[in-house]
Amino acid sequence: MDTPGRLLRLLTLLSSRPWWTGAELVDRLEITDRTLRRDITRLRHLGYPVEATTGPYGGYRLGAAGRLPPLLLDDDEAVAVAVALRAASEGTASGLETAALSALTKLDQVLPVRLRERVGALRTVTIGLRRAELPPVDLDVLVVAAVACRRPERLRFRYTNADGVATDRRVEPFRLVYTDRRWYLVAYDLERAAWRTFRVDRISDALATGQPFERTDPPDAGALVARGVALAAWPLQALVRVHAPREAVAEAVAPTIAVIEPGAEGDSTMVRIGGDAPWIADFVAGLPWRCEVLEPDEVRAELRRRGERMARDHR
Repeated sequence: MDTPGRLLRLLTLLSSRPWWTGAELVDRLEITDRTLRRDITRLRHLGYPVEATTGPYGGYRLGAAGRLPPLLLDDDEAVAVAVALRAASEGTASGLETAALSALTKLDQVLPVRLRERVGALRTVTIGLRRAELPPVDLDVLVVAAVACRRPERLRFRYTNADGVATDRRVEPFRLVYTDRRWYLVAYDLERAAWRTFRVDRISDALATGQPFERTDPPDAGALVARGVALAAWPLQALVRVHAPREAVAEAVAPTIAVIEPGAEGDSTMVRIGGDAPWIADFVAGLPWRCEVLEPDEVRAELRRRGERMARDHR
C-alpha cells in the first residue's frame, strides 16, 4: 500500500474507535512500528491531532479540534449526503446554501461514475413543493425510480394502496415530487392508461425494465401531486372565492393545502379546498381576506353556526 493510501486507512481506523494500541494498528495496517510512528508524525504535520501515550496501556487516539478527517461513505450514504446537500443548497431560509453548494461540488468531484448517475438523476427529476426538510424515504426505491425517470425507461413495482391492497404496476416514470411529509412518483400507468401519483413509501420491489419509451404529453408534475394531496384524499371539497389577487393567495396558501383554480375574476381568486366541514371552516376563517364559500352547503352552514356563536359570545 502506498503512503497516501496507508495514511487514509490509518485515519479511518483512528476515527472508528476512541483508542487503539500501537500493536493493533501495526497488525491492521501490516506495517512496522517504525512506519507507524512516521505515519503518525505525517498526520500531525497535516493538522490532525493524533494523541499518544506510552507504557503498558499506551496507544493512539484522534484528538479534538483538528481538521475534519476524510469520510469513507458506502454507496447509499454518498447518495443520501448528496441529495441532502442539494436540498440545502436550494433552500430559502437556512443560511447554509453557500456552504452546502460548496460541499456538494467537492463531493461531485470524487463520486464514482455509477454514483454520479444516481445523484444526477435525483437532481434532474426531483421537484420540491416545500423547501423544508426532506421527508424520510427508502433510498433504494427512490434511486431506482429517479434513474428510470432520467433515462427514461419503464418501471415495475408492487404498490400498496391506502386500503392495504397490493397490486403490480407497470409505469412510464416522469418525475419525483416531495412535500413536507411524503415523496411521490408521477408516472403514466400503462394498465390504467392515465397519469397517476404514487406514494414512494408504498412502493416495493421497484425494478427498471430496461425498456425505453417516449411520451410527448407530460403533465405539470408538481400541480398533479398538489391537487392529489389537497383534494383527492378528501370526500368533501369546497370552492371558495377569495377577494385577493392570485399572487397574494398563492404566497399565503401551500399548494398541498388548497388548489388555486385557473381563471381569476378581477381582484378575486378561486380556491378549492379538501377536508371535512369543520376543518374547511377553520381554514377559511383564518384567511386574512374576505371570502365566500360557493359550495358545498355543509361548509356554509358550518361557517354560519360559527358566526352566530361568535356574535352571541361577544355581544
